[in-house]
Amino acid sequence: MVAPSGGSLGSWDTKTIVTNMFPLLIVLSIIVLAAGITLEDAEEMLNEYGLLAVMVPTMVDMGGNLGAILSSRLSTRFHLGTTELDPRDRVLWGNVAAILALAATIFTALALGAYALGVLFGFALPLSTLLVISLVSGMSVAVIAIVFSFAATYASYRLGIDPDDTTIPIVTNVVDVCGMVIFIGVSALVLGF
Repeated sequence: MVAPSGGSLGSWDTKTIVTNMFPLLIVLSIIVLAAGITLEDAEEMLNEYGLLAVMVPTMVDMGGNLGAILSSRLSTRFHLGTTELDPRDRVLWGNVAAILALAATIFTALALGAYALGVLFGFALPLSTLLVISLVSGMSVAVIAIVFSFAATYASYRLGIDPDDTTIPIVTNVVDVCGMVIFIGVSALVLGF
């Protein structure tokens, strides 16, 4: 595959990869600190509602995973030369629909699992509350993952950088931070905290 600037996107040159990735990883590391700060600020709410603390790792992890899945699918299509990110491309819309369906399934299961743990250990929140928190947060994170997957893949391609090197770190880190902020915000709003 040839990049728009005329170079190859498939370069395995160590110097090129390090040159492209090192500054990006520094910036992404700083961004991820925001997720930790958000979590620290929500400590009181998470202590009071322990089930939310149980949900945090899965919420953050699954959002990044959804973005990574879509990013890798988009990168593969660019490498194969089968996409130009045309809004009329039915395969692209199929990928988006699949990510949203997977998100709805995962985040419903997360709420059900958290509810079952709460019942088992005697500190359950109502199932409806957990479903609202999980689905609103999760579907919002899924939409952000989709947007950043498309943006990171397209930007990498246009800049002549192999999307395989950049998209997953960008998407997972940004979605981790957004996922944490959204989950804490939705939880606080729903619980009136």
